[in-house]
Amino acid sequence: MAQNTTIKDIARALGISKSTVSRALADRFDVKPETKRAVLEMAEKMHYRPNPFAQNLIKRRTKIIGVVVPEFVNSFFSRIIIQIQKVFEQEGFHVLITQCNESAEVERRNLQLLEESMVEGILISVTEKGRNTAYYQELIDNGTPLVFFNRASADVSAGKVVIDDYKWSFFAVEHLVNVRREMGQPMPRIMHFQGPSEIDLSALRYRGYADALRKHGLPVDSSLVIRCESITRDEGLRVMNRCIEQGLIPDALFGFNDPLAIGAMKALKHGGIQIPQQVSVMGFTESQSALVIEPMLSSVAQPLDKMGETAARMLLEKIENPSAADRTVVLEGLLHVRGSSDPRMLESE
Repeated sequence: MAQNTTIKDIARALGISKSTVSRALADRFDVKPETKRAVLEMAEKMHYRPNPFAQNLIKRRTKIIGVVVPEFVNSFFSRIIIQIQKVFEQEGFHVLITQCNESAEVERRNLQLLEESMVEGILISVTEKGRNTAYYQELIDNGTPLVFFNRASADVSAGKVVIDDYKWSFFAVEHLVNVRREMGQPMPRIMHFQGPSEIDLSALRYRGYADALRKHGLPVDSSLVIRCESITRDEGLRVMNRCIEQGLIPDALFGFNDPLAIGAMKALKHGGIQIPQQVSVMGFTESQSALVIEPMLSSVAQPLDKMGETAARMLLEKIENPSAADRTVVLEGLLHVRGSSDPRMLESE
């Protein structure tokens, strides 16, 4: 007998209804013992194997979760996804992974795809361009749990796993202030390449930058705060080239993320400007590229493994207990000082 025996085949062989066979296989109380026995014997004889996907649908379970990330260009999100997969595979779940190339339209299509695939929950780090806030809320209202990680929507009540972007931006800029003063510049001019306004983290990292300057008695000069159109290396290169052409060269630069900072470093080096002797540079997010550029890039590292694991377990909790309270977990970061910001580190590189 073929292995793809169905409930319908068993029902036909016994001359009973499919629903009776289904109830018997589920050991329901409303099926006579002799009927259950006959069904089980026939199922064994016909080598019946239950379809786990069909069974899960009956239970309204698919054992599938979805992940939506902005991009795969950098190693940042892939490292988080590895931990997400580990957690869910241990629990018998399959993971569908999508990326939106920083497009709100593609992000929405990915979310719709995951919804149509009947995922039991979604982990998402939101795109930089545009907001799908209403759709996030619609998914939650329709019973699909969402947990945000790294980039979260401040306008949606859901689980979130983040770091304190304000605090670590403050520490990063304070380091730039201190190192430039130690190099003999009592009033260093520190530029900030700010992220797009659509990313909530942009405002948090700007506040950290501004408050660090104020703490040390430095002015917040609007001409040194440049809103970037995207958060790519090419954008950092373009913006810094424009600054150099305009003669707007700071003593230090704090980039919204590593790609912007690395792009700026490339422009500075092409312009014959020494890093860090003339301009100190600090990034954020600790990409692998930070360790291969010369000099190596100072950056704020995020606990990517912990972020992935924590977000996955938070979503599991919400799947198993939909009434569980939404909470925000704030993880610790780490400031890695390297040669791009401190000339004393160059010898060790």
